[in-house]
Amino acid sequence: MLIGIIADTHGYIDPRLPAAFAGVDAIVHGGDVGGEAVLAALRAMAALHAVRGNNEEKLGGLGLPLRADFVLAGVRFHLVHQLPQAQPKRTTQVVVFGHSHKALIEPRADKLYVNPGAAGRAGFHRRQTVVLMRAGDGVIEDAAIVELGAREPRQRSGEASARRRQESR
Repeated sequence: MLIGIIADTHGYIDPRLPAAFAGVDAIVHGGDVGGEAVLAALRAMAALHAVRGNNEEKLGGLGLPLRADFVLAGVRFHLVHQLPQAQPKRTTQVVVFGHSHKALIEPRADKLYVNPGAAGRAGFHRRQTVVLMRAGDGVIEDAAIVELGAREPRQRSGEASARRRQESR
């Protein structure tokens, strides 16, 4: 099973994401989704597991849990946005988190900790990243950080309005 892991989209689906997630069977989102449109776009690509991040509080949480435990390809996952809020079970194999915008794949004791970095435009990161993981029969076969590229610049509302006016002429 191919699993796409993403976090910190902050309301933005990068146009490079569909190519990076081509063929994924499931998507895991580590919070700071940023809106229903992002959830809908990801669900259109594959089955989705997601948690709310600190920025979902102002959006009423988007109906997302703070933490989630689930199994994909026989591998037991624990999903949370901020690592200090993690409560993995003894049997958890993978802890996925976000918030720091720093990509990480690191074995710690008997668990693999995965932070896909940030795939959105908001934040201090310079590169937009996700993680692709291959798993089967309860075993993590491979996990790799995938760089989408340089962070796309955020458009200011005035710039967007000026561009639309110019394009309509």
